[in-house]
Amino acid sequence: MKFKNKYLLALSLLALIHVSCTGKNDKTKSLELRIDSLRTKLNSSYTPGFGEIMGTVQVHHAKLWFAGKYQNWDLSNYELGEIREALDNIQKYETARTESKLVPMIFPALDGVSSAITNKNVVEFEKAFRTLTNTCNSCHLAAKHEYNVITIPQNPPFTNQLFKK
Repeated sequence: MKFKNKYLLALSLLALIHVSCTGKNDKTKSLELRIDSLRTKLNSSYTPGFGEIMGTVQVHHAKLWFAGKYQNWDLSNYELGEIREALDNIQKYETARTESKLVPMIFPALDGVSSAITNKNVVEFEKAFRTLTNTCNSCHLAAKHEYNVITIPQNPPFTNQLFKK
């Protein structure tokens, strides 16, 4: 009988240890519910699509041209920053898309435009901007979107913004 009591005592202790180690208290359950709720919100939150981001790049590309053409270097620098931010967002939100891997090819062309803006040199800017535009088209070609051809803008994208300084 002593052996039975020791055996039952050992089993009871093991069961108690198991329950205390694996049992979930109210706080743990509450935290798990909160985590599940946050996961649901995250999974249903808005993330911009590739086309939306590229549309933004196109607008800033046009605005960059007119700002640089009129030597509004502060606005030019701002628009260049907006393009970089949009391209960063493609790499952040669209990692599964093959086209996202091509984004880095545009950075040297952006650096050229940045240099022209820093130097406040309109001739250098126009040349660098043409290189940027050609690089955009090279990227589109590499991504098999050759039908999407970008050009030097002829008219400002907005009539309610002053590009001259």
